[in-house]
Amino acid sequence: MPMKLQPRMRRARVICQPAVRQGMQAGTAKLSKLLAPTFGPLPRTVIVSHLHERQRPEQLDGGGEIVRRILQLADRTEDVGAMFLREALWHLHSQVGDGTTTAAILFQAVFDEGARYIAAGGSAMRLRTHLNRGLQVIIDELTGMCTDVEEDRHLSGLARTLCHDEALAEMLGAILADSGEFGRLEIRQGNTDELRREQVEGMYWERGLMSRQMATDQRLLHTDLADTAVLISDLEINDVRQLMSPLALIINAGIRNLFIVAQRISDNVIGFLLANNSPARFQAIAVTTPGTGLDQFGELQDLAVVTGGRPFIKVAGDTFEHVRPQDLGRAGRMWADIHNFGVIDGGADPTAVQGHLFTLFEAFEKAEDPVLREKLRKRIARLQGGSTTLWVGGRHADAIKARTELAERTVGLLREALMYGVVPGGGAALLGCRPALRCLLAGSTEADEQAAYRILLRAVEQPMLTIASNAGYDPHAVMAQVEQAGQGSSLDATAGQVVPMAEAGIFDVATVLKSAVLSAVTSAALALTVDVIVQHRKPQRAEVVAPTAPKRL
Repeated sequence: MPMKLQPRMRRARVICQPAVRQGMQAGTAKLSKLLAPTFGPLPRTVIVSHLHERQRPEQLDGGGEIVRRILQLADRTEDVGAMFLREALWHLHSQVGDGTTTAAILFQAVFDEGARYIAAGGSAMRLRTHLNRGLQVIIDELTGMCTDVEEDRHLSGLARTLCHDEALAEMLGAILADSGEFGRLEIRQGNTDELRREQVEGMYWERGLMSRQMATDQRLLHTDLADTAVLISDLEINDVRQLMSPLALIINAGIRNLFIVAQRISDNVIGFLLANNSPARFQAIAVTTPGTGLDQFGELQDLAVVTGGRPFIKVAGDTFEHVRPQDLGRAGRMWADIHNFGVIDGGADPTAVQGHLFTLFEAFEKAEDPVLREKLRKRIARLQGGSTTLWVGGRHADAIKARTELAERTVGLLREALMYGVVPGGGAALLGCRPALRCLLAGSTEADEQAAYRILLRAVEQPMLTIASNAGYDPHAVMAQVEQAGQGSSLDATAGQVVPMAEAGIFDVATVLKSAVLSAVTSAALALTVDVIVQHRKPQRAEVVAPTAPKRL
């Protein structure tokens, strides 16, 4: 009888206080201390070594990238705390794109002080209630500090705070100052050391020519058509007869150029169009319908609005058989290459375009899903016309890739700043919340309530103290200078001086800072109320178990 492998199982363990709080505190502290050195304009970096020996270690200074690579701690109780904080930070990063290190610093400050108070006999649930009350006051204070980004230099200064790359910050600040929060910006990896900016006229979609032979410039694989009719659809054109009605309509109207947008065109139809193309008499080219899935209808709708036509939709049962002149879009110029196609001087009614934009703006404001918001923002940017391409360079492929990702993240945050405002940076905004918290403290009589406000008062100081420490200064000496300098001042770590943050052009994105504070305090308050951890049994290493010898009859 063959031997069999039988996993040896461990029993489920129930962990109670004070071991729960001690273990979770140790786990969150390890993660927070890992992120803290990356905070501020003079950050240090974290090197992450991969399990696979052939992968080079990564040198990271972004909180989101670092926490993403932390999968497990050896101690199971500590791991609960670390993964609890990791989940909160990664959710924050997914929602707003930044603020993870600020949130980690605030979380640890609240959790450490709260754990100490509870261990001395305080009520965890009452403390949580008052922490959340104090949190709302901080959010209200930060909202009151919000200002618009009014000067171009402030935008570049904010970009510098976000990316710590002087050349990239200047370039992004200038681009966003010209295009605004909804301007279309494509960020692509270059092949030189330099940053390069290109302007693209009109609006374009990411779909190209059905056939390379349709390109009038075979060297650049590019086609330009002037005074063009536009046939917009997501239909599949498999038979030449499907195009007879629109072709007859166009020829009778004396239109010399036709731009076809379709899901697919058969080789026979493409051959027919190419055989009848004559730049002197009539020319037709075809591109693939932009978008995929549910997004495709929105792309077609935008194109129809811009050109003044209407989309022919497959699921609606549309065909080209009864096409009318008003169904065709018009454009002063259409262009296409193998990757994209564009519209310049579309024939739409400006009032219709503005109404369509207003609808998209409303949908953008109501949308909560970041992915949906980004899709709507891109549609708005396209319809506003004009776009910029930023080619990001670097010394080698890895550096270019990292710098490109940094540029994309920075642009997203700059857009947030343009839409929702900024607050004084360098930790000054959080320090500015202390007067309101002190008023709450002065008006409270309950011990748990007083403890909560004292905890928050110390927590809001930690970001500025961390910036000072990372820059090599004595944090407490810097705090004394900040106290003397007054409201809105903090350490300009780059210059080594305590200055008014607004005058120095040092800002934080208001929505990011508020989201970081909200995530940190609510998560820490919740973690303080965890009393029991159940560690489920799990298989250990398998051991060989010999079968029982069969009994003799």
